[in-house]
Amino acid sequence: MARPLDIDLRERVVAAVLSGQSCRTVAESFSVSVASVVKWSQRLRATGSVAPDKMGGHRPYVLAAERDWLLGRLRDEPDITVRALAAELAERGIFVSHVSVWNLLKRENLTHKKKRARQRAVSS
Repeated sequence: MARPLDIDLRERVVAAVLSGQSCRTVAESFSVSVASVVKWSQRLRATGSVAPDKMGGHRPYVLAAERDWLLGRLRDEPDITVRALAAELAERGIFVSHVSVWNLLKRENLTHKKKRARQRAVSS
C-alpha cells in the first residue's frame, strides 16, 4: 500500500508555491505531480497544515443499528435462515444481502448451521 510523502517535502513544495513560483514549475523541480502541489497548497489554506490525513480507517457495519433486532429475532425463531432474515430486513426497509447478515452472525460468534437432528438419514 502506498504511503504519504514526507511532511518535509510537502512543506518545501508549498513554500516554493507561496514564494510565487507556478505549480507546474514547482512540481517539475521537486519531481512530484502538479495535482499533489495543488492539493498540498489547498490543504495548507484550508487546515493550516500540509500533514496528510489518516489513511484507511474503520468502515461501520451496515447492520450495526439492527443488531439487537436480529439477535432478538434469532432468539424467537432459532431455525430461521439467513436469507429469510435478509428478506425480513428488506420488509423493514433495510436492503442487504444474506452475506451481510451472515457476517453479523459471525461477529457475534453465532453459528447458523443445520442441527444434527436435521441431517439426512443414513442408508442401511
